Amino acid sequence: EAGEVLNYLSTANVNKCENTISYTQWLNDEGKLEADLTVSKLDNGTYFVVATDTMKGHVLQWMRRHTRGRHAFVTDVTGAYAQINIQGPKSRELLQRLTSVDMSNDSFPFRTIREIDIGYARVLCARITYVGELGYELFIPTEQAIHVYERIVNIGDDFDLKHVGLKALNSLRLEKGYRDYGHDIDNTDDILSAGLSFTCDFEKENGFIGRAAVLENKKNPLCSRLVQVLVKDPNPMIFHGEVLKRNGVPVGDIRSGSYGHSLGGAVGLAMVHSPDPINLSYLKQGEWSIDIAGVEFPLQVSLKPLYDPKNLKIKS
Repeated sequence: EAGEVLNYLSTANVNKCENTISYTQWLNDEGKLEADLTVSKLDNGTYFVVATDTMKGHVLQWMRRHTRGRHAFVTDVTGAYAQINIQGPKSRELLQRLTSVDMSNDSFPFRTIREIDIGYARVLCARITYVGELGYELFIPTEQAIHVYERIVNIGDDFDLKHVGLKALNSLRLEKGYRDYGHDIDNTDDILSAGLSFTCDFEKENGFIGRAAVLENKKNPLCSRLVQVLVKDPNPMIFHGEVLKRNGVPVGDIRSGSYGHSLGGAVGLAMVHSPDPINLSYLKQGEWSIDIAGVEFPLQVSLKPLYDPKNLKIKS
């Protein structure tokens, strides 16, 4: 009954095709966010749940609480795997050099998860991204992690491979408008204001926790929304807490900020509040600015990702 339990916890339908990754949220009865994660269906009885590091304990207990009395078992395998991310336009070419598995777009499309061989290792390969480019996450048995890493690095020069850290990751994910639970969103936010209701499958059998609350909230206009922002001046930097203004009136603040090197300016995510409905007209008709260390700069505000809004790169 693992699939039934996870499907009831998840806003998305996570119990459809095997070897498929589903991005989803877990809600409480009020429709507020409990978790933001992926659920991968490996086969009819096995699922692989991946959550942000700060939410591991909560996600684990949330699953265990809802599997009581069900024929489903939760195992924490965090320590059993190391993860290596290979992201970027050349990631497919690099991986194809390392494995006998066909990594072409037709054979290994976006949101596929499948075991592949790299050297002497068997690796769980997930075609998913948190940076907005073609990319893969490799879940490697811990004892084989160094072996796989060395295989990757040994051919890295042929693909201009670079090592990057979390600051680079944060910059890239903010250009794409990807949320980070615990920073941009948390359990005080509802899925509609967070801009994540696209994951909701309202028609699936047995529904999901929080479904009734979300449907009720959908009847009302949204007066709080998470938006992506880009500072039009390329020089200043934003970090956290900078105040957004619409027509000179404070309406929100930055929850996460970084510098967007692809977009050419500081980027961030901010929660905006208004007595009026926040929609495209509200955004377009306002004059937007941001207060950075006492100086105001013009701002571009968007509900859609400013980088690759049609997801052409990640699905290529």
